[in-house]
Amino acid sequence: MVHSNGVPDAVGSQPQYDVFADEFLEHARDGLYNAHYDRPACLELLGDVSGRVVLDAACGPGLYAKELVTRGATVIGLDQSPRMIELARQREPMGRFRVHDLADRLDWLPDGSVDLVLFALALEYVDDRTAALRELRRVLRPDGALVLSRMHPTGDWLRQGGNYFDVRVIEEVWNKGWRVRYWLAPLERTCEELHEAGFLIERLLEPRPKPQAAEISQATYERLTSEPSGFLAIRAVPDPRR
Repeated sequence: MVHSNGVPDAVGSQPQYDVFADEFLEHARDGLYNAHYDRPACLELLGDVSGRVVLDAACGPGLYAKELVTRGATVIGLDQSPRMIELARQREPMGRFRVHDLADRLDWLPDGSVDLVLFALALEYVDDRTAALRELRRVLRPDGALVLSRMHPTGDWLRQGGNYFDVRVIEEVWNKGWRVRYWLAPLERTCEELHEAGFLIERLLEPRPKPQAAEISQATYERLTSEPSGFLAIRAVPDPRR
């Protein structure tokens, strides 16, 4: 199916980040958006991870995994990109990493086998998000939690225009020349997908960057501390009634 904007209504299973995985690692290691904005928010929502088993879904080059292991967690990481998995293994040898597409079942993980799931900045690259979230719920222990971050839908809409409530695929070339395809969706849709997958939303953060971010870019720091133009983060728990 093709949307009215001419873009097919699917992101597909092509590992988009594979072609610029090494550049992404360099960008995200100490970059404003990742190191001083998204990672602190996600780590706050995860809480104390010491002695916990954490599934790092869409783990990328292992930046979150490294921090989680440092904080005492046992980390299982997966990513669609083979190169990202290579980088993650190099960065954190204590983690267990494997190539996996979230379009497929996590048939190598038993029910209730992890304490926490981290799903950072990757929800928008999954076509059947409810099915993927349902699988993440399946592998979570009943008292576990899912922490996900995504691009802020208001910021997306301000940048892209059109109907805010129109769920659609966007194609962009980012400023480093990275070509990406991802789903644009309102906050309501993400909340409904979590509900359909059997989660209850416990907390929602619209994070502000850490003060160190101002040393990288004062203008970006000021924008992200005053406008809904960056990311948001959610902590959700399994609904015991379902």
